[in-house]
Amino acid sequence: QVQLVESGGGSVESGGSLRLSCAASGYTYSGSSNCMGWFRQAPGKEREGVAAIYTGDGSTYYADSVKGRFTISQDGTKNTVYLQMNALKPEDAGMYYCAAGLSTGGYCQTIGDSGMEYWGKGRLVTVSS
Repeated sequence: QVQLVESGGGSVESGGSLRLSCAASGYTYSGSSNCMGWFRQAPGKEREGVAAIYTGDGSTYYADSVKGRFTISQDGTKNTVYLQMNALKPEDAGMYYCAAGLSTGGYCQTIGDSGMEYWGKGRLVTVSS
């Protein structure tokens, strides 16, 4: 079955950096319509899309709030997607979830969770001011 296993995250001071990893298994990782994304949810707030990548051609998409600070990347040999988070702010704190979608649609470009079919358990990121 499809599994997404996240690692990384933790606590950092404002301005610091963290990296998240998401190892995928149980499906053809680099299928042409496959999308993997990172989402986050802060306490009391709705889940929001942070970044996404088409694992077939490597196209990437970012929320405006993280552009220039976060980078989503992949290692196809390891079926793993990364989220490098730099210049972290307190408002970046929350639970970060890896997700995968295997169907076509515009959800990857919009980093929409409606198209994501599989989810990891999440990793906590805390940013102190």
